[in-house]
Amino acid sequence: MADENGGDGLFGSAEADYGWTQGSRAAEASSDVEILRRVWRNEKAAPEILPYEILLIQRIREQILLMEDTLSTFAGTSSDELTLSMYRMDIDRTTFLLRAYLRVRLQKIEQFAMHILRTEELWERLSQQEQDYVQRYIDILQKHMEQSVLSKLPFGYQSMLRQAMSSEEDDMIPEPALDTFVFCKSKGSIPSLQLDEKGDETVDLLSDDLYILRYRPIRRLLETDRIELV
Repeated sequence: MADENGGDGLFGSAEADYGWTQGSRAAEASSDVEILRRVWRNEKAAPEILPYEILLIQRIREQILLMEDTLSTFAGTSSDELTLSMYRMDIDRTTFLLRAYLRVRLQKIEQFAMHILRTEELWERLSQQEQDYVQRYIDILQKHMEQSVLSKLPFGYQSMLRQAMSSEEDDMIPEPALDTFVFCKSKGSIPSLQLDEKGDETVDLLSDDLYILRYRPIRRLLETDRIELV
């Protein structure tokens, strides 16, 4: 039932003024949160770091700020604690997802920092802030290792990259296990997906079906949003 000022929502005319019931804005925020939830699941399940979703994260941060500003305004004018608490829960859930997504990426960055720095494709997947963090993290790690460990080892074993100076490869750099198995769901039918390099092993993926597959054969499908990890 509309109030005397023409408002028909929980906050009356004030709600209309601040846009709590603007359908397009609410739908956009809800859609972005769902996308963020899917992006977070993909990042958490993938063994390697995935491309940073810069536009999505920018929108999510703007929406959180807008929601907090609007809630702060209503908190001083409304006595409906139940409704205010529901909006606070929405803000908390969105903030939790955002932090969880960034935390997973930070864990991968610290685990594979040197590998990411040396791999152009992975380096370009990071945000500018993440790239700066990688540089600082490696610098600090190198100084710490040299002072506490490497300087005390015999000559020929004082490298962070190789087990010994005689090694032909940098075999001390951790890399993601791309052949690990992951749970995934196809967003559409994908016929004859090649599971090995020779093409002797293939599988037909059906829309919305769940599969357990090695990550390496499906990583490009994940990049093109044809599958999602669960």
